[in-house]
Amino acid sequence: MPEPYDVITMGRIGVDIYPLQTGVPLARVETFGKFLGGSPSNVAVAAARLGRRTAVITRTGRDPFGDYLRQELGAFGVDARWASEVAGSPTPVTFCEIFPPDDFPLYFYRQPKAPDLEIHAGELDLDAVRAARVFWMTGTGLCAEPSRSATLAALRARAAAPGPPPGPATVFDLDWRPMFWEEGDHGSVARARYREALAHATIAVGNVDECEIATGERDPHAAARALLAAGVELAVVKQGPAGVLALHRDGTTAEVPPLPVDVVNGLGAGDAFGGALCHGLLAGWDTARTVRYANAAGAIVASRLACSSAMPFPHEVEQALADGAVPSAAPAAEAPGAAP
Repeated sequence: MPEPYDVITMGRIGVDIYPLQTGVPLARVETFGKFLGGSPSNVAVAAARLGRRTAVITRTGRDPFGDYLRQELGAFGVDARWASEVAGSPTPVTFCEIFPPDDFPLYFYRQPKAPDLEIHAGELDLDAVRAARVFWMTGTGLCAEPSRSATLAALRARAAAPGPPPGPATVFDLDWRPMFWEEGDHGSVARARYREALAHATIAVGNVDECEIATGERDPHAAARALLAAGVELAVVKQGPAGVLALHRDGTTAEVPPLPVDVVNGLGAGDAFGGALCHGLLAGWDTARTVRYANAAGAIVASRLACSSAMPFPHEVEQALADGAVPSAAPAAEAPGAAP
């Protein structure tokens, strides 16, 4: 069997069409940039930037945008062998508006159905999924069939693998996007599906709103305890300006304050956090160090315009940690796969 991947992510992909002007309503924007997008795909890019061997399980349309996304994945060092095509479903595009420091409306074009929701359980390479040191899935993958069944099949394969676990984590990114769910699948229905996935995960990561969908709790400590009760070993609650709370089943608690940053675009910060979290887990760091590192990576991306191409390299994260802040003059984007 080939060498296992450090990180395999599964789920959403698309083309981000982001304004190159900030503080301007979308109707008045004149120039845009085109970037690889989709949270689990960005997480794979973020982990690859930090030196990890990564792959993503996803699907695109059979169109030029799908070709673009596979090219970008390869340029970033992410294996795109499982980024297959779906005939008749256009590759999704996403627009945003950028009003720093905390208003970034998103406009998703995923009709009639996003191809990344057409991942089928029978098409999964479950041997590779079982062998990956970290497997990362998202709440969006539970919003529709056949993606829901495929995501649960991957989780069950990880949980049922004989012998010791292949690596440190099966991560459930709570990733609550209500606009992707079928009518009537909000609230209690979504919570039931989240709980089914949590029973097979070892780590849960989400912001306060996402934790509330998963557990019914908004208080960060109560939500973290509820996630542990649902089956995970580590609960990570992102609180924006209030920092990050991480609670482990062994009683270890880490509360990490935010890193000072002049926010340009906050949309990719959570994905940078995710890729850096995977990196820290793979490095065997303790919870506090891992969360501090992930927090710094997220802050760096929040200081930049793009998402995937803004993911930091290790020396940038270490510098931000050493300085205790992110430089306001951080570059807006990097060329795919290239070191500065």
